Amino acid sequence: MKCRSIYPIFLSRYGCRSRCVYCRQEIHSDGDRSWSPEQVQQTLATWLPERGAGEIAYYGGSFSLLPLSLQRAYLDVAGVFVAAGRVRGIRISTHPAGLGDAQLEILHGRPVSCVEVGCQSFSDRVLERAGRGHDAADIRAGVARLHSLKVRIGLQLMPGLPGGDRAEALASLRQALQLRPDFIRIYPTVVLPGTPLEEMLLRGRYRAWSLDEAVETCADMLLTCLRAGIPVIRIGLPPLDVPAVAGPRHPALGQLVICRLWRRALAAALEQKNGTIQVSPVSLSDVLGHRRSNLRFLQERFGPLAVRTSRTLDRHSFLVGSELFSWPEMAAAGSHSEAYYAA
Repeated sequence: MKCRSIYPIFLSRYGCRSRCVYCRQEIHSDGDRSWSPEQVQQTLATWLPERGAGEIAYYGGSFSLLPLSLQRAYLDVAGVFVAAGRVRGIRISTHPAGLGDAQLEILHGRPVSCVEVGCQSFSDRVLERAGRGHDAADIRAGVARLHSLKVRIGLQLMPGLPGGDRAEALASLRQALQLRPDFIRIYPTVVLPGTPLEEMLLRGRYRAWSLDEAVETCADMLLTCLRAGIPVIRIGLPPLDVPAVAGPRHPALGQLVICRLWRRALAAALEQKNGTIQVSPVSLSDVLGHRRSNLRFLQERFGPLAVRTSRTLDRHSFLVGSELFSWPEMAAAGSHSEAYYAA
């Protein structure tokens, strides 16, 4: 079997004390499957290479809120494969309410390499409307305890929840970054069939974000993380087996966001300098934009443009004429550029 970096065991809603308004985890891949520790052991024995550097991931649900005996069983099964050198560690995802001292004690001495925390928001009002069952103080206290474990920490955010807007999303991100995570995931809220959020939508108690609204806000969020030096490892939900009812669902949402930052950066640079645009070959598709949308946007505002590639440039820099620009710095400048926002 080809080596992978993540070997996911999806524990759909295991350990969850309540149902969040947006949640329908059973529609994810393997989301309706029940996993016993014995089944996990049998599956991993088939999946894993003889030697590997990947991680076994217990995703879905709230791992550290499972019964302690079941947590130990899952961790011990995975730990056997870590000890054998078939993977390098275990990662879990969990709920902020599951980060108390007693709950984290079970992770000590076991080869857990990463813990992802579903924060979703740092607004107590948004968290309450989403049915999360915790507040922002629980997140801050729990993540502070996690740092004592010396594991990689990932925080997940969901802009566009009921009661949330662009300002709330950016404020939540700033508070998340203050907790010194190793990485961030951003999942703009989509309305899935059969969820309480769908009922809220149908009753007029919730407005789903448009795709463009999500792209703009996520571009602001990604730029903030770039400038803070914190990686964003995913933007948007993975593929689902059912279509969303409403909201910013797109198979390449992350690329749309990166393309939007390039649009801002190039608009700001072209306000200062005319000439041929040169970029790294690895950035060309993002520069041109989804279906060449960036190129059309810029040509409407600045006239005919030529875009070339140069292997001497890295993915975070570009030339206009002979002048060198930084993509993140110019994207920040472009966020307030009249040329960028001109109709």
